[in-house]
Amino acid sequence: MMAQSQKFVDNQQSAESKLEQYLHGEDVNTPTLNQSPENTFPKREPLKHLLIGSPKAVTSTIHRLQVTGYASVGDWSPLLPTANPDEVMSILIRQILMQ
Repeated sequence: MMAQSQKFVDNQQSAESKLEQYLHGEDVNTPTLNQSPENTFPKREPLKHLLIGSPKAVTSTIHRLQVTGYASVGDWSPLLPTANPDEVMSILIRQILMQ
């Protein structure tokens, strides 16, 4: 029983670390070489989509969103376990234009 508890804790810490790496992997506010302050309008803002459910439901939804042309399968984070048994999560970060 203790081995299962420790394995669960290790999996949770690993999942949180992976999610943190995914969320902070890109600095969307870093200006490019050709970008000047005048060219920053309209403003782009990150929007985070989070899917939580069974591995089958999350994977199915990710594939359905690719078929509709909204997001490629590769745009989503890997499936990460949650605190609930048989439940995973995946995140997609998109940049949207704000007026």
